[in-house]
Amino acid sequence: MTRIISLFFVALCLASCSGPYMGKDLFGADEFVLDSYKIREGKLSILEMEGKCVDELDDDLLNEYQDRIHEDDVLQIVLYNPKRLDIVQAVQSIGEAVGYRVVGGQILLPDLSPIEVAGLTLEEARLKIQDLYNEQIRDTEVFIAYKERIVRKVELMGLTGLASVPVDGRIRLFDLLSKARIPANANLFKSYIVRNEKMLPVDMQKLIKEGDMQQNIVMHGGDKIYIAEPSASTLMVMGEVARERVIALPDGFMSLRQALAEAGGIPYSGDTSYIQIIRGSISRPKIYTLSWEHVIHLPNDSLLLMPGDIVYVAATPIAEWNRFISQLLPSFTGFDIMFKSCSGWGVIVP
Repeated sequence: MTRIISLFFVALCLASCSGPYMGKDLFGADEFVLDSYKIREGKLSILEMEGKCVDELDDDLLNEYQDRIHEDDVLQIVLYNPKRLDIVQAVQSIGEAVGYRVVGGQILLPDLSPIEVAGLTLEEARLKIQDLYNEQIRDTEVFIAYKERIVRKVELMGLTGLASVPVDGRIRLFDLLSKARIPANANLFKSYIVRNEKMLPVDMQKLIKEGDMQQNIVMHGGDKIYIAEPSASTLMVMGEVARERVIALPDGFMSLRQALAEAGGIPYSGDTSYIQIIRGSISRPKIYTLSWEHVIHLPNDSLLLMPGDIVYVAATPIAEWNRFISQLLPSFTGFDIMFKSCSGWGVIVP
């Protein structure tokens, strides 16, 4: 019942578009080819075409970083000084028994005031402790290592074989995804990375499928990666085709030729002079009109579809937008197809 009410709500929204569609946003094959070049640029360009604000990838995200001491890490510290065996033994016995836990960013060592070590590398901490002991006892050498520590890791969700992967300041996204056993059909276009509650502008599709190492960022502890299922982004092929259907876009795009082929082609009842691609929101779509000659003669990568597109083949071209919408809704026999596609149209379904 909830789905039926929701579908009625969608139909009501669609039917309420005021005024007939007068064709002000109709475009030809030349515009479709130009927009296809934008789609070929990848995820960020597609998101911009959808009207979403996207930041550029910061080059600093590619820089490796040194692992540093954090709160609650436990350090193992050993001193060497031939003249003060009492201090050497005291430091060593505490280190072997319980270690030196970082509390409030500091550790406590025999004969020294609290030492701030959080945020330092092990080498920086070693030199700092050694300098402090040498102020009291000359010729002291310090050795330091981790005894226990909270492992910094990246969390993974969605289509992945692992829940988390540890990081060390050097592991990069490509290596991490290799360890995580991502399935070949995962939707990398819809997959994303979150750092400090902000989505990073990384195109995993270009990294994995095209080998674009500019996307191969260094991973940080606390990062979250979501790997989407193949059907997370879709397009629709409908009208005078052998099989009206929703097609998954795991790569974020597909050629028009391939979409028509997956729909079984255009039967004799279809008008091959008017193959129309509807892009954007239902209230104000951008409609391209192509012919079969364009489909068979232009290169595949010049005729690209993106998530949310509707490929419509009819006996006659769209003349009025309201009339087209009234024909579109009854053409679906199942609710699932409608609900799967509404997000691509810009319609919010509860």
